[in-house]
Amino acid sequence: MSVTVAVSAPLEPSASLSVEKVLSVKHWNEHLFSFTISRPASFRFRSGEFVMIGLQGDNGKPLLRAYSVASPAYAEELEFLSIKVEDGPLTSKLQQIKEGDDIYLGRKPTGTLVTDALKPGRRLFLLGTGTGLAPWMSIIRDPDVYDLFNHVIVVHSVRRVSDLAYHDVLEAKLAEDPLVDGAAAEQLHYVPTVTREDFHTRDRIDVLIKDGRLFKDAAADPAKFDPVHDRIMLCGSMAMIKETAELLDSLGFTEGSNAHPGDYVIERAFVG
Repeated sequence: MSVTVAVSAPLEPSASLSVEKVLSVKHWNEHLFSFTISRPASFRFRSGEFVMIGLQGDNGKPLLRAYSVASPAYAEELEFLSIKVEDGPLTSKLQQIKEGDDIYLGRKPTGTLVTDALKPGRRLFLLGTGTGLAPWMSIIRDPDVYDLFNHVIVVHSVRRVSDLAYHDVLEAKLAEDPLVDGAAAEQLHYVPTVTREDFHTRDRIDVLIKDGRLFKDAAADPAKFDPVHDRIMLCGSMAMIKETAELLDSLGFTEGSNAHPGDYVIERAFVG
């Protein structure tokens, strides 16, 4: 008796998609993983932008989703951070990728989580929950950001300690990154917080803002948001973004865009 094994057709590039190789995969825990892929010579992006990533769907057509690029604009490889969803149309397949596999990459990166969408300032706050850390990993590894701001504060809120992707790299202030290690040692601040397990900081971002702990190690003068000098990016849960954006609006901050730079930005492609 013979057994027929279904074999997926090879991925085919198109006008909007290239086919790249998976170079590495790191599983942080059962809910979170990151991976790197090859970068086409023609692929250009600004640190903080997102692009479409995908695999072949069950219907034989590309199954795509927007992912923030976690690597800086100068990197030779492209890095992404993803959750694992057991029955997710794409992530159920994506979490199984391994080195050498093919993957779709969109040809046109875009987004508003870029310094071009912000007015000049002194402090840059990067507020993220979960995989909302990804664009911050791109931005803080870009040397230009340290010329634009005196202090760069990465705030990452997760449910469990094991969800703190890149924790050791951030705690070390990018010490092994030769392009930014010197600047990051002086200007980068990391504020991790865990909401459902024991940790030295165990509150949501809104609580840290209200009680001032967000500013403790962030050149805390002033120990509050200042629309004159502070610039803010938001990425992650819709609840956090909505609540924080409303707070910023009430304080006199204005939302920015690529066409009209402002005091804070969110990625509207993700929040609807």
